[in-house]
Amino acid sequence: MLVPKLFTCFKSYNKEQFVKDFISGLIVAVIALPLSIALAIASGVSPEKGLYTAIVAGFLISLFGGSKVQIGGPTGAFVIIVYGIIQKYGIDGLTIATLMAGIFLILMGIFKCGNMIKYIPYPITTGFTSGIAITIFSTQIKDFFGLNIQVPSEFIHKWAVYFKNMNSINTQSLIIGIISILIIVLCPKINQKIPPTLIAIIVSTLLAIIFNFNIDTIGSRFGEIPSQFPKMHIPTLNFDTMIKLIPAAITIAILAGVESLLSAVVADGMIGGSHRSNMELIAQGLGNIGSALFGGIPATGAIARTAANIKNGGRTPVSGIIHSITLVFFMVILMPYIKLIPMASLSAILIIVSYNMGEWDTFKRLKKFPKSDSIVFITVFVLTIFFDLVLAIGVGIVLASFLFMKRMADVTDVKSILYTYEHIEDDAFMYKVQIPKDIYLYEINGPFFFGAADKFVKTIRDMQNLPKVLILKMSNVPAMDATAYNALETTYELCERNGTKLLILDIQFQPLQVLKKYEFINNSNKDILFKDFDRAFEKALCIVSNHYDKQSDLPNIPKPSMDLC
Repeated sequence: MLVPKLFTCFKSYNKEQFVKDFISGLIVAVIALPLSIALAIASGVSPEKGLYTAIVAGFLISLFGGSKVQIGGPTGAFVIIVYGIIQKYGIDGLTIATLMAGIFLILMGIFKCGNMIKYIPYPITTGFTSGIAITIFSTQIKDFFGLNIQVPSEFIHKWAVYFKNMNSINTQSLIIGIISILIIVLCPKINQKIPPTLIAIIVSTLLAIIFNFNIDTIGSRFGEIPSQFPKMHIPTLNFDTMIKLIPAAITIAILAGVESLLSAVVADGMIGGSHRSNMELIAQGLGNIGSALFGGIPATGAIARTAANIKNGGRTPVSGIIHSITLVFFMVILMPYIKLIPMASLSAILIIVSYNMGEWDTFKRLKKFPKSDSIVFITVFVLTIFFDLVLAIGVGIVLASFLFMKRMADVTDVKSILYTYEHIEDDAFMYKVQIPKDIYLYEINGPFFFGAADKFVKTIRDMQNLPKVLILKMSNVPAMDATAYNALETTYELCERNGTKLLILDIQFQPLQVLKKYEFINNSNKDILFKDFDRAFEKALCIVSNHYDKQSDLPNIPKPSMDLC
Protein backbone atom coordinates (compact mmCIF):
# COMPACT_ATOMS: atom_id res chain seq x y z
CA MET A 1 0.00 0.00 0.00
CA LEU A 2 1.60 3.28 -1.13
CA VAL A 3 0.30 5.44 1.72
CA PRO A 4 2.71 7.12 4.17
CA LYS A 5 2.47 5.87 7.75
CA LEU A 6 2.09 9.46 8.96
CA PHE A 7 -1.39 9.67 7.43
CA THR A 8 -2.41 6.41 9.12
CA CYS A 9 -1.02 7.47 12.51
CA PHE A 10 -2.99 10.71 12.55
CA LYS A 11 -6.26 8.77 12.73
CA SER A 12 -5.63 7.95 16.39
CA TYR A 13 -3.12 10.67 17.31
CA ASN A 14 -3.46 12.47 20.65
CA LYS A 15 -1.75 15.03 22.87
CA GLU A 16 -0.09 12.40 25.08
CA GLN A 17 1.61 10.77 22.10
CA PHE A 18 2.70 14.17 20.76
CA VAL A 19 4.54 14.88 24.03
CA LYS A 20 6.35 11.52 23.78
CA ASP A 21 7.21 12.13 20.12
CA PHE A 22 8.43 15.64 20.89
CA ILE A 23 10.77 14.51 23.68
CA SER A 24 12.06 11.60 21.60
CA GLY A 25 12.67 13.90 18.61
CA LEU A 26 14.76 16.25 20.77
CA ILE A 27 16.87 13.40 22.15
CA VAL A 28 17.45 11.84 18.71
CA ALA A 29 18.51 15.26 17.36
CA VAL A 30 21.12 15.50 20.12
CA ILE A 31 22.43 12.05 19.10
CA ALA A 32 22.33 12.91 15.39
CA LEU A 33 24.23 16.20 15.72
CA PRO A 34 27.78 14.87 16.34
CA LEU A 35 27.20 11.75 14.21
CA SER A 36 26.07 13.75 11.18
CA ILE A 37 29.10 16.01 11.42
CA ALA A 38 31.53 13.12 11.89
CA LEU A 39 30.09 11.08 9.02
CA ALA A 40 30.21 14.09 6.70
CA ILE A 41 33.88 14.72 7.45
CA ALA A 42 34.71 11.01 7.04
CA SER A 43 32.94 11.08 3.66
CA GLY A 44 35.20 13.86 2.43
CA VAL A 45 32.74 16.76 2.64
CA SER A 46 32.42 19.74 4.99
CA PRO A 47 30.65 19.25 8.37
CA GLU A 48 27.48 21.19 7.58
CA LYS A 49 26.62 18.83 4.71
CA GLY A 50 26.01 16.08 7.24
CA LEU A 51 23.54 18.34 9.03
CA TYR A 52 21.83 19.27 5.75
CA THR A 53 21.39 15.54 5.08
CA ALA A 54 19.94 14.78 8.51
CA ILE A 55 17.60 17.77 8.27
CA VAL A 56 16.27 17.46 4.71
CA ALA A 57 16.42 13.71 4.16
CA GLY A 58 15.35 13.00 7.74
CA PHE A 59 12.31 15.26 7.34
CA LEU A 60 11.20 13.79 4.01
CA ILE A 61 11.78 10.17 5.10
CA SER A 62 9.62 10.70 8.19
CA LEU A 63 6.96 12.65 6.26
CA PHE A 64 6.50 10.10 3.46
CA GLY A 65 7.97 6.92 5.00
CA GLY A 66 6.41 3.51 5.35
CA SER A 67 7.66 3.07 8.92
CA LYS A 68 6.23 4.74 12.02
CA VAL A 69 9.56 5.26 13.74
CA GLN A 70 12.30 5.30 11.09
CA ILE A 71 14.90 8.06 11.51
CA GLY A 72 16.69 8.97 8.28
CA GLY A 73 20.08 10.58 7.81
CA PRO A 74 23.72 9.93 6.89
CA THR A 75 25.14 6.55 7.93
CA GLY A 76 28.49 4.79 7.94
CA ALA A 77 27.52 2.53 5.04
CA PHE A 78 27.88 5.43 2.59
CA VAL A 79 31.20 6.83 3.80
CA ILE A 80 33.46 4.90 1.45
CA ILE A 81 31.39 5.18 -1.69
CA VAL A 82 30.77 8.92 -1.13
CA TYR A 83 34.48 9.51 -0.57
CA GLY A 84 35.32 7.64 -3.78
CA ILE A 85 32.78 9.58 -5.89
CA ILE A 86 34.05 12.92 -4.60
CA GLN A 87 37.66 11.97 -5.32
CA LYS A 88 36.76 11.07 -8.92
CA TYR A 89 33.88 13.37 -9.87
CA GLY A 90 33.79 16.13 -7.23
CA ILE A 91 30.81 17.44 -5.27
CA ASP A 92 28.67 17.90 -8.39
CA GLY A 93 29.31 14.26 -9.31
CA LEU A 94 28.14 13.19 -5.85
CA THR A 95 25.02 15.35 -6.19
CA ILE A 96 24.18 13.79 -9.57
CA ALA A 97 24.78 10.25 -8.28
CA THR A 98 22.57 10.91 -5.23
CA LEU A 99 19.80 12.38 -7.41
CA MET A 100 19.92 9.35 -9.70
CA ALA A 101 19.91 7.01 -6.71
CA GLY A 102 16.82 8.80 -5.39
CA ILE A 103 15.05 8.28 -8.73
CA PHE A 104 16.04 4.59 -8.74
CA LEU A 105 14.65 4.19 -5.21
CA ILE A 106 11.33 5.79 -6.16
CA LEU A 107 11.06 3.49 -9.19
CA MET A 108 11.89 0.49 -6.99
CA GLY A 109 9.05 1.47 -4.68
CA ILE A 110 6.57 2.09 -7.51
CA PHE A 111 7.40 -1.28 -9.10
CA LYS A 112 7.07 -2.95 -5.68
CA CYS A 113 10.66 -4.14 -5.29
CA GLY A 114 10.49 -3.77 -1.51
CA ASN A 115 10.25 -7.50 -0.93
CA MET A 116 12.91 -8.31 -3.55
CA ILE A 117 15.59 -6.34 -1.69
CA LYS A 118 15.09 -8.68 1.26
CA TYR A 119 16.38 -11.50 -0.93
CA ILE A 120 19.94 -10.11 -0.99
CA PRO A 121 21.89 -12.87 0.77
CA TYR A 122 23.01 -12.42 4.37
CA PRO A 123 26.72 -13.10 3.55
CA ILE A 124 26.71 -10.14 1.13
CA THR A 125 25.17 -7.63 3.57
CA THR A 126 27.38 -8.75 6.45
CA GLY A 127 30.44 -8.93 4.20
CA PHE A 128 30.24 -5.38 2.91
CA THR A 129 29.12 -4.01 6.30
CA SER A 130 32.17 -5.51 8.00
CA GLY A 131 34.41 -4.36 5.15
CA ILE A 132 33.07 -0.82 5.43
CA ALA A 133 33.68 -0.92 9.20
CA ILE A 134 37.35 -1.79 8.66
CA THR A 135 37.69 0.90 6.00
CA ILE A 136 36.09 3.60 8.18
CA PHE A 137 38.37 2.62 11.05
CA SER A 138 41.43 2.91 8.81
CA THR A 139 40.44 6.43 7.69
CA GLN A 140 40.31 7.70 11.29
CA ILE A 141 43.87 6.81 12.35
CA LYS A 142 45.32 10.06 11.05
CA ASP A 143 43.09 12.36 13.13
CA PHE A 144 42.99 10.06 16.16
CA PHE A 145 46.80 10.12 16.46
CA GLY A 146 47.09 13.69 15.15
CA LEU A 147 49.39 12.73 12.28
CA ASN A 148 50.30 15.63 9.99
CA ILE A 149 50.55 13.59 6.78
CA GLN A 150 48.92 13.08 3.39
CA VAL A 151 47.06 9.78 3.39
CA PRO A 152 46.67 7.74 0.17
CA SER A 153 43.30 6.20 -0.63
CA GLU A 154 44.49 2.59 -1.14
CA PHE A 155 44.10 0.46 1.98
CA ILE A 156 47.58 -1.14 2.04
CA HIS A 157 49.39 2.09 1.12
CA LYS A 158 47.39 3.96 3.77
CA TRP A 159 48.56 1.64 6.55
CA ALA A 160 52.12 1.66 5.22
CA VAL A 161 52.12 5.46 5.58
CA TYR A 162 50.64 5.22 9.08
CA PHE A 163 53.32 2.83 10.33
CA LYS A 164 56.05 4.89 8.70
CA ASN A 165 54.92 8.07 10.52
CA MET A 166 54.05 6.70 13.96
CA ASN A 167 57.03 8.58 15.37
CA SER A 168 55.19 11.87 14.69
CA ILE A 169 52.13 11.19 16.88
CA ASN A 170 50.53 14.27 18.45
CA THR A 171 50.21 13.20 22.10
CA GLN A 172 47.53 15.81 22.81
CA SER A 173 45.30 14.46 19.99
CA LEU A 174 45.83 10.92 21.23
CA ILE A 175 44.82 11.93 24.78
CA ILE A 176 41.62 13.60 23.48
CA GLY A 177 40.84 10.53 21.35
CA ILE A 178 41.34 8.05 24.20
CA ILE A 179 39.29 10.15 26.64
CA SER A 180 36.47 10.38 24.06
CA ILE A 181 36.42 6.60 23.54
CA LEU A 182 36.38 5.95 27.28
CA ILE A 183 33.47 8.36 27.75
CA ILE A 184 31.47 6.78 24.90
CA VAL A 185 32.07 3.26 26.25
CA LEU A 186 31.66 3.91 29.98
CA CYS A 187 28.93 6.58 30.18
CA PRO A 188 26.02 4.28 29.17
CA LYS A 189 26.90 2.09 32.19
CA ILE A 190 26.36 5.08 34.48
CA ASN A 191 23.56 7.01 32.75
CA GLN A 192 21.67 5.94 29.62
CA LYS A 193 19.60 9.11 29.32
CA ILE A 194 22.32 11.43 27.99
CA PRO A 195 23.90 10.46 24.65
CA PRO A 196 27.55 9.50 25.34
CA THR A 197 28.75 10.99 22.05
CA LEU A 198 27.44 14.40 23.13
CA ILE A 199 29.24 14.13 26.49
CA ALA A 200 32.46 13.12 24.69
CA ILE A 201 32.20 16.10 22.34
CA ILE A 202 31.56 18.60 25.18
CA VAL A 203 34.28 17.23 27.50
CA SER A 204 36.94 16.95 24.78
CA THR A 205 36.18 20.46 23.47
CA LEU A 206 36.40 21.96 26.98
CA LEU A 207 39.68 20.12 27.68
CA ALA A 208 41.18 21.38 24.42
CA ILE A 209 40.17 24.97 25.23
CA ILE A 210 41.16 24.93 28.93
CA PHE A 211 44.59 23.37 28.34
CA ASN A 212 45.11 25.19 25.03
CA PHE A 213 45.91 21.99 23.14
CA ASN A 214 47.66 22.39 19.82
CA ILE A 215 45.39 20.04 17.87
CA ASP A 216 43.21 20.11 14.77
CA THR A 217 39.61 21.23 15.23
CA ILE A 218 36.70 21.48 12.80
CA GLY A 219 37.36 25.24 12.53
CA SER A 220 41.11 24.89 11.83
CA ARG A 221 40.42 22.18 9.22
CA PHE A 222 37.39 23.68 7.42
CA GLY A 223 37.45 27.37 8.29
CA GLU A 224 34.18 29.28 8.69
CA ILE A 225 31.13 27.01 8.63
CA PRO A 226 27.81 28.45 7.41
CA SER A 227 25.02 28.46 9.99
CA GLN A 228 22.14 29.29 7.67
CA PHE A 229 19.99 26.82 5.77
CA PRO A 230 21.27 26.35 2.17
CA LYS A 231 19.49 27.35 -1.01
CA MET A 232 18.44 24.68 -3.47
CA HIS A 233 21.12 23.95 -6.07
CA ILE A 234 20.58 21.96 -9.26
CA PRO A 235 23.90 20.71 -10.68
CA THR A 236 24.84 20.88 -14.33
CA LEU A 237 23.71 17.57 -15.78
CA ASN A 238 26.25 16.10 -18.17
CA PHE A 239 25.06 13.00 -20.04
CA ASP A 240 28.52 11.36 -20.17
CA THR A 241 29.04 11.92 -16.44
CA MET A 242 25.59 10.54 -15.68
CA ILE A 243 26.37 7.35 -17.63
CA LYS A 244 29.65 6.92 -15.73
CA LEU A 245 27.85 7.46 -12.40
CA ILE A 246 25.13 4.85 -13.00
CA PRO A 247 27.02 2.04 -11.15
CA ALA A 248 27.63 4.32 -8.16
CA ALA A 249 24.00 5.50 -8.18
CA ILE A 250 22.74 1.91 -8.28
CA THR A 251 25.04 1.02 -5.37
CA ILE A 252 23.74 3.99 -3.34
CA ALA A 253 20.15 2.98 -4.13
CA ILE A 254 20.71 -0.66 -3.15
CA LEU A 255 22.53 0.32 0.05
CA ALA A 256 19.84 2.82 0.98
CA GLY A 257 17.10 0.30 0.22
CA VAL A 258 18.71 -2.58 2.09
CA GLU A 259 19.75 -0.58 5.16
CA SER A 260 16.43 1.27 5.47
CA LEU A 261 14.37 -1.92 5.17
CA LEU A 262 16.64 -3.75 7.62
CA SER A 263 16.20 -0.86 10.04
CA ALA A 264 12.43 -0.94 9.50
CA VAL A 265 12.34 -4.69 10.20
CA VAL A 266 14.32 -4.20 13.44
CA ALA A 267 11.95 -1.37 14.41
CA ASP A 268 8.91 -3.56 13.71
CA GLY A 269 10.28 -6.13 16.13
CA MET A 270 10.76 -3.48 18.82
CA ILE A 271 7.28 -1.94 18.59
CA GLY A 272 5.29 -4.93 17.32
CA GLY A 273 4.33 -3.12 14.11
CA SER A 274 4.66 -3.63 10.38
CA HIS A 275 6.17 -1.24 7.86
CA ARG A 276 5.21 -0.64 4.23
CA SER A 277 8.38 -1.53 2.38
CA ASN A 278 7.51 -0.02 -1.01
CA MET A 279 6.36 3.28 0.53
CA GLU A 280 9.59 3.31 2.54
CA LEU A 281 11.63 2.98 -0.67
CA ILE A 282 9.75 5.90 -2.23
CA ALA A 283 10.39 7.99 0.89
CA GLN A 284 14.09 7.08 0.79
CA GLY A 285 14.16 8.20 -2.83
CA LEU A 286 12.51 11.53 -2.03
CA GLY A 287 14.87 11.97 0.92
CA ASN A 288 17.96 11.44 -1.21
CA ILE A 289 16.71 13.76 -3.95
CA GLY A 290 15.97 16.45 -1.35
CA SER A 291 19.35 15.95 0.32
CA ALA A 292 21.19 16.26 -3.00
CA LEU A 293 19.34 19.43 -4.02
CA PHE A 294 20.16 21.12 -0.69
CA GLY A 295 23.83 20.22 -0.57
CA GLY A 296 23.65 17.00 1.42
CA ILE A 297 25.00 13.48 0.92
CA PRO A 298 23.21 10.11 0.53
CA ALA A 299 20.88 9.11 3.35
CA THR A 300 19.04 6.05 4.58
CA GLY A 301 17.32 4.72 7.65
CA ALA A 302 19.74 4.79 10.59
CA ILE A 303 19.31 1.73 12.82
CA ALA A 304 20.97 3.24 15.93
CA ARG A 305 18.98 6.50 15.78
CA THR A 306 15.76 4.60 15.00
CA ALA A 307 16.32 2.38 18.05
CA ALA A 308 17.00 5.46 20.21
CA ASN A 309 13.76 7.00 18.94
CA ILE A 310 11.78 3.91 19.99
CA LYS A 311 13.46 3.64 23.41
CA ASN A 312 12.59 7.26 24.19
CA GLY A 313 8.89 6.90 23.38
CA GLY A 314 8.68 7.84 19.68
CA ARG A 315 5.84 5.94 18.03
CA THR A 316 4.88 8.03 15.01
CA PRO A 317 6.74 9.86 12.21
CA VAL A 318 6.18 13.11 14.13
CA SER A 319 9.25 12.31 16.26
CA GLY A 320 11.41 12.13 13.10
CA ILE A 321 10.03 15.46 11.90
CA ILE A 322 10.75 17.04 15.32
CA HIS A 323 14.30 15.63 15.12
CA SER A 324 14.87 17.42 11.78
CA ILE A 325 13.40 20.73 12.95
CA THR A 326 15.51 20.60 16.13
CA LEU A 327 18.66 20.10 14.06
CA VAL A 328 17.86 23.33 12.19
CA PHE A 329 17.88 25.22 15.51
CA PHE A 330 21.10 23.48 16.53
CA MET A 331 22.73 24.48 13.26
CA VAL A 332 21.71 28.14 13.57
CA ILE A 333 22.52 28.51 17.28
CA LEU A 334 25.47 26.16 17.89
CA MET A 335 27.51 26.42 14.70
CA PRO A 336 30.00 28.98 16.17
CA TYR A 337 30.78 26.41 18.89
CA ILE A 338 30.79 23.38 16.61
CA LYS A 339 33.96 24.60 14.91
CA LEU A 340 35.79 24.23 18.28
CA ILE A 341 35.26 20.43 18.35
CA PRO A 342 38.58 18.51 18.14
CA MET A 343 38.99 16.26 15.11
CA ALA A 344 40.38 13.54 17.41
CA SER A 345 37.06 13.43 19.27
CA LEU A 346 35.13 12.99 16.01
CA SER A 347 37.57 10.23 15.04
CA ALA A 348 36.86 8.48 18.33
CA ILE A 349 33.12 8.60 17.59
CA LEU A 350 33.67 7.06 14.15
CA ILE A 351 35.97 4.36 15.54
CA ILE A 352 33.13 3.33 17.88
CA VAL A 353 30.66 3.54 14.96
CA SER A 354 32.89 1.26 12.86
CA TYR A 355 33.18 -1.22 15.73
CA ASN A 356 29.41 -1.29 16.27
CA MET A 357 28.55 -1.69 12.59
CA GLY A 358 30.96 -4.58 11.97
CA GLU A 359 29.48 -8.09 11.99
CA TRP A 360 32.36 -9.56 14.02
CA ASP A 361 30.39 -12.54 15.34
CA THR A 362 30.07 -13.74 11.74
CA PHE A 363 33.80 -14.52 11.66
CA LYS A 364 33.37 -16.85 14.63
CA ARG A 365 30.51 -18.65 12.87
CA LEU A 366 32.15 -19.00 9.45
CA LYS A 367 33.05 -22.65 10.11
CA LYS A 368 29.37 -23.41 10.70
CA PHE A 369 28.29 -21.71 7.45
CA PRO A 370 27.84 -23.70 4.24
CA LYS A 371 31.10 -23.41 2.31
CA SER A 372 29.42 -21.38 -0.47
CA ASP A 373 28.16 -18.75 2.01
CA SER A 374 31.60 -18.49 3.63
CA ILE A 375 33.18 -17.91 0.21
CA VAL A 376 30.67 -15.13 -0.60
CA PHE A 377 31.18 -13.43 2.78
CA ILE A 378 34.99 -13.46 2.58
CA THR A 379 35.01 -12.37 -1.08
CA VAL A 380 32.73 -9.37 -0.44
CA PHE A 381 34.62 -8.47 2.76
CA VAL A 382 38.03 -8.50 1.03
CA LEU A 383 36.86 -6.68 -2.12
CA THR A 384 35.21 -3.95 -0.02
CA ILE A 385 38.46 -3.29 1.84
CA PHE A 386 40.98 -3.57 -0.98
CA PHE A 387 38.97 -2.35 -3.98
CA ASP A 388 35.57 -0.67 -3.72
CA LEU A 389 32.00 -1.27 -2.67
CA VAL A 390 30.54 -1.30 -6.19
CA LEU A 391 32.84 -4.12 -7.26
CA ALA A 392 32.31 -5.98 -3.96
CA ILE A 393 28.50 -5.96 -4.19
CA GLY A 394 28.51 -6.78 -7.91
CA VAL A 395 30.89 -9.72 -7.54
CA GLY A 396 29.10 -10.85 -4.37
CA ILE A 397 25.68 -10.95 -6.03
CA VAL A 398 27.02 -12.77 -9.12
CA LEU A 399 28.98 -15.26 -7.01
CA ALA A 400 26.04 -15.87 -4.66
CA SER A 401 23.76 -16.39 -7.65
CA PHE A 402 26.05 -18.95 -9.26
CA LEU A 403 26.55 -20.80 -5.99
CA PHE A 404 22.81 -20.79 -5.36
CA MET A 405 22.16 -22.16 -8.83
CA LYS A 406 24.74 -24.88 -8.27
CA ARG A 407 23.13 -25.74 -4.93
CA MET A 408 19.69 -25.95 -6.56
CA ALA A 409 21.09 -28.03 -9.41
CA ASP A 410 22.68 -30.38 -6.88
CA VAL A 411 19.39 -30.94 -5.05
CA THR A 412 17.52 -31.57 -8.32
CA ASP A 413 17.95 -35.14 -9.46
CA VAL A 414 16.58 -37.35 -12.22
CA LYS A 415 15.94 -40.84 -10.88
CA SER A 416 15.15 -43.89 -13.02
CA ILE A 417 12.81 -46.61 -11.76
CA LEU A 418 13.44 -49.51 -14.15
CA TYR A 419 12.12 -52.56 -12.32
CA THR A 420 9.80 -52.12 -9.34
CA TYR A 421 7.82 -49.03 -8.38
CA GLU A 422 6.44 -48.73 -4.85
CA HIS A 423 3.17 -46.91 -5.32
CA ILE A 424 1.38 -45.31 -2.36
CA GLU A 425 -2.36 -44.91 -2.76
CA ASP A 426 -4.45 -42.62 -0.53
CA ASP A 427 -1.41 -42.05 1.77
CA ALA A 428 -2.07 -45.43 3.37
CA PHE A 429 -2.01 -48.43 1.02
CA MET A 430 1.28 -49.21 -0.72
CA TYR A 431 1.81 -51.83 -3.39
CA LYS A 432 4.64 -52.71 -5.74
CA VAL A 433 4.24 -52.50 -9.48
CA GLN A 434 6.44 -54.58 -11.77
CA ILE A 435 7.57 -52.39 -14.65
CA PRO A 436 8.17 -54.24 -17.96
CA LYS A 437 11.35 -53.70 -19.93
CA ASP A 438 9.59 -51.64 -22.62
CA ILE A 439 8.39 -49.00 -20.15
CA TYR A 440 10.78 -46.59 -18.43
CA LEU A 441 9.70 -44.50 -15.47
CA TYR A 442 11.84 -41.44 -14.64
CA GLU A 443 11.19 -39.16 -11.67
CA ILE A 444 12.41 -35.54 -11.53
CA ASN A 445 12.85 -34.18 -7.99
CA GLY A 446 13.42 -30.49 -7.31
CA PRO A 447 13.23 -27.24 -9.32
CA PHE A 448 13.55 -27.97 -13.05
CA PHE A 449 15.57 -24.98 -14.27
CA PHE A 450 18.60 -24.21 -16.40
CA GLY A 451 20.97 -25.39 -13.69
CA ALA A 452 19.41 -28.86 -13.72
CA ALA A 453 18.29 -29.11 -17.38
CA ASP A 454 21.66 -30.44 -18.58
CA LYS A 455 21.50 -33.21 -15.96
CA PHE A 456 18.09 -34.25 -17.33
CA VAL A 457 19.19 -34.20 -20.99
CA LYS A 458 22.34 -36.20 -20.17
CA THR A 459 20.27 -38.80 -18.29
CA ILE A 460 17.93 -39.28 -21.26
CA ARG A 461 20.76 -39.40 -23.81
CA ASP A 462 22.66 -41.96 -21.74
CA MET A 463 19.88 -44.48 -22.35
CA GLN A 464 21.33 -47.21 -24.54
CA ASN A 465 17.94 -48.00 -26.09
CA LEU A 466 14.83 -45.89 -25.89
CA PRO A 467 11.79 -47.80 -24.57
CA LYS A 468 8.36 -47.99 -26.17
CA VAL A 469 7.01 -45.70 -23.43
CA LEU A 470 8.82 -43.10 -21.33
CA ILE A 471 6.91 -41.85 -18.27
CA LEU A 472 8.15 -38.65 -16.61
CA LYS A 473 6.90 -38.28 -13.05
CA MET A 474 6.95 -34.54 -12.13
CA SER A 475 5.03 -34.44 -8.85
CA ASN A 476 8.13 -33.09 -7.04
CA VAL A 477 8.88 -30.33 -9.57
CA PRO A 478 7.58 -27.02 -8.10
CA ALA A 479 8.87 -24.79 -10.89
CA MET A 480 10.22 -24.92 -14.42
CA ASP A 481 11.96 -22.34 -16.61
CA ALA A 482 12.52 -21.84 -20.36
CA THR A 483 15.76 -23.86 -20.45
CA ALA A 484 14.07 -26.78 -18.75
CA TYR A 485 11.16 -26.52 -21.20
CA ASN A 486 13.63 -26.64 -24.10
CA ALA A 487 15.18 -29.78 -22.57
CA LEU A 488 11.72 -31.36 -22.28
CA GLU A 489 10.86 -30.40 -25.86
CA THR A 490 14.16 -31.90 -27.08
CA THR A 491 13.32 -35.11 -25.23
CA TYR A 492 9.84 -35.16 -26.77
CA GLU A 493 11.27 -34.75 -30.29
CA LEU A 494 13.84 -37.49 -29.60
CA CYS A 495 11.05 -39.82 -28.50
CA GLU A 496 9.00 -38.99 -31.59
CA ARG A 497 11.91 -39.81 -33.91
CA ASN A 498 12.48 -43.15 -32.18
CA GLY A 499 8.84 -44.22 -31.93
CA THR A 500 8.71 -43.72 -28.17
CA LYS A 501 5.58 -42.39 -26.51
CA LEU A 502 6.24 -39.75 -23.83
CA LEU A 503 3.77 -39.58 -20.93
CA ILE A 504 3.88 -36.94 -18.19
CA LEU A 505 2.65 -37.93 -14.75
CA ASP A 506 1.36 -35.64 -11.99
CA ILE A 507 2.73 -32.32 -13.30
CA GLN A 508 2.32 -29.35 -10.92
CA PHE A 509 0.57 -26.05 -11.66
CA GLN A 510 3.52 -23.81 -12.62
CA PRO A 511 5.24 -26.32 -14.96
CA LEU A 512 1.86 -27.09 -16.55
CA GLN A 513 1.28 -23.38 -17.22
CA VAL A 514 4.71 -23.19 -18.89
CA LEU A 515 3.86 -26.10 -21.19
CA LYS A 516 0.53 -24.50 -22.09
CA LYS A 517 2.08 -21.11 -22.84
CA TYR A 518 4.60 -22.71 -25.18
CA GLU A 519 1.69 -24.72 -26.71
CA PHE A 520 3.51 -27.93 -25.90
CA ILE A 521 0.17 -29.16 -24.57
CA ASN A 522 -2.71 -28.76 -27.05
CA ASN A 523 -5.87 -30.57 -28.13
CA SER A 524 -3.94 -33.10 -30.21
CA ASN A 525 -1.62 -34.34 -27.46
CA LYS A 526 -3.30 -33.50 -24.13
CA ASP A 527 -3.73 -37.26 -23.65
CA ILE A 528 -0.07 -37.49 -22.60
CA LEU A 529 -0.89 -35.86 -19.23
CA PHE A 530 -1.90 -38.09 -16.33
CA LYS A 531 -2.62 -37.20 -12.72
CA ASP A 532 -2.84 -40.77 -11.44
CA PHE A 533 -0.07 -43.37 -11.71
CA ASP A 534 -2.48 -46.28 -12.32
CA ARG A 535 -3.99 -44.59 -15.36
CA ALA A 536 -0.57 -43.61 -16.76
CA PHE A 537 0.73 -47.16 -16.27
CA GLU A 538 -2.32 -48.72 -17.92
CA LYS A 539 -1.91 -46.33 -20.87
CA ALA A 540 1.71 -47.42 -21.14
CA LEU A 541 0.64 -51.09 -21.12
CA CYS A 542 -1.85 -50.39 -23.90
CA ILE A 543 0.84 -48.81 -26.05
CA VAL A 544 3.25 -51.68 -25.42
CA SER A 545 0.58 -54.37 -25.96
CA ASN A 546 -0.46 -52.81 -29.27
CA HIS A 547 3.14 -53.04 -30.38
CA TYR A 548 3.13 -56.83 -30.07
CA ASP A 549 1.04 -59.24 -32.16
CA LYS A 550 -0.07 -61.35 -29.21
CA GLN A 551 -0.85 -60.46 -25.63
CA SER A 552 1.16 -63.54 -24.60
CA ASP A 553 4.30 -61.71 -25.64
CA LEU A 554 3.93 -59.78 -22.41
CA PRO A 555 4.07 -62.35 -19.64
CA ASN A 556 3.10 -61.45 -16.06
CA ILE A 557 1.75 -58.03 -17.09
CA PRO A 558 -1.76 -57.08 -16.01
CA LYS A 559 -4.25 -56.70 -18.81
CA PRO A 560 -4.75 -52.99 -19.51
CA SER A 561 -8.13 -51.28 -19.31
CA MET A 562 -9.78 -51.16 -22.73
CA ASP A 563 -10.97 -47.56 -22.33
CA LEU A 564 -7.36 -46.39 -22.42
CA CYS A 565 -6.53 -48.60 -25.40
